[in-house]
Amino acid sequence: MILFEVKNLVKYFGGLAAVNDLSFQVQKNEIFGLIGPNGSGKTTIFNLISSFHRVTSGTIHYKGQNITGLKTHKICKMGIGRTFQVVKPLGRLTVLDNVIAAAYSKASTKHEAQDMALETLEFCGLAHRKDVIAKSLPIGERKRLEITRAMATKPELLLLDETAAGLNPSELDEAIELIKKIRAKGVTIIIVEHIMKVIMTISNRIHAINFGQTIAEGTPQEVANIPAVIEAYLGEDYAHG
Repeated sequence: MILFEVKNLVKYFGGLAAVNDLSFQVQKNEIFGLIGPNGSGKTTIFNLISSFHRVTSGTIHYKGQNITGLKTHKICKMGIGRTFQVVKPLGRLTVLDNVIAAAYSKASTKHEAQDMALETLEFCGLAHRKDVIAKSLPIGERKRLEITRAMATKPELLLLDETAAGLNPSELDEAIELIKKIRAKGVTIIIVEHIMKVIMTISNRIHAINFGQTIAEGTPQEVANIPAVIEAYLGEDYAHG
């Protein structure tokens, strides 16, 4: 079943096409990897989905409904959560209060928001840090808090933007396990990631882009062997070597 789809998506910044006639579909309960070199348009796609940027042309569909241009908070309420590449927690608040703030997108009382936040912290493995001031967390735990805040909005579709960047090897393994655990909970995931170990380990399908356009789509094994993908990442010599 198709949960999410973008059709002929275009985004211009001035005269530059950051996203250029992009189309893809995401099946319910899959992990869909979005890869491409720096500047290829990956984060822009997330910003278009969540209405941080206005779409120049094309459409975005979620559960069969056209959500193009809806307000950001409405998209969140519909069940699309996201993380940000540059994590910016509410630095002076505790970890718990950060997650409570996110839970208010679905909760109607403070008590309900707190219960949801505590449950999400437990699920994401941060409950033991709930009373710590967010800005004092090391980068690995800040990244985990970012995922926890997104999960507190009770998403059915989660957009993960480079959640593994800056992690050490053991944190990387923990991040992979958490992402698998989130999918096992029934959440569909679109993940933007540069670390190939993560994307190749967890993705069901991968969509590769360069200069805002599709260059390949398929299983991790298929995409890893396509010359255009190798060239985009490693240069022409590797692709033809």
